[in-house]
Amino acid sequence: MSSDTNGSHKCTLILGGTRSGKSSFAQRLAEKNAGDLIYLATAEAFDAEMADRINRHREDRGSNWQTVEENIDITNVILEKSSPGTTILVDCLTIWLSNLMLAEVDIESELNKLMGILKDIQGPVIFVSNEVGSGVVPQSPLGRQFRDEAGWMNQRIAASAAEVAFITAGLPIWLKGGETGTAL
Repeated sequence: MSSDTNGSHKCTLILGGTRSGKSSFAQRLAEKNAGDLIYLATAEAFDAEMADRINRHREDRGSNWQTVEENIDITNVILEKSSPGTTILVDCLTIWLSNLMLAEVDIESELNKLMGILKDIQGPVIFVSNEVGSGVVPQSPLGRQFRDEAGWMNQRIAASAAEVAFITAGLPIWLKGGETGTAL
């Protein structure tokens, strides 16, 4: 992940379905960078299964990562932690979106805040997000709203990101930028 012509670092979006390998891929991508590594975790452990997932992710990262947990205000964390020698991995945007919906926070406002800082960040940021639009149509209105909001969010992030990869079966398909054929 190199600097672009105006000196700001790249944003990368890693998309994929559940258990596609997107988080592992994003972690390996971040670890290719020199400097500090920050994992911005958006999930909360509301049950034993989610606690197990969080612990498994934490163990996979190891001690060279600093973990910051924030389920709503990720924009300020990114601004506060961003520096030229730091890579921030945000995992994951769709959990962040569900947190916003459950807290009844204005999604458009929060997404606008996030989009507004991307040009000003000092170091690389890698976003992980689920691609939920390829599955079945949710039965509930809330499920359909979540699917739509996630699709719109992913489109906006992808439009501003320098690199976008879709992960399937643990393998990347670079949709924008990136290294075609690179499985890391």
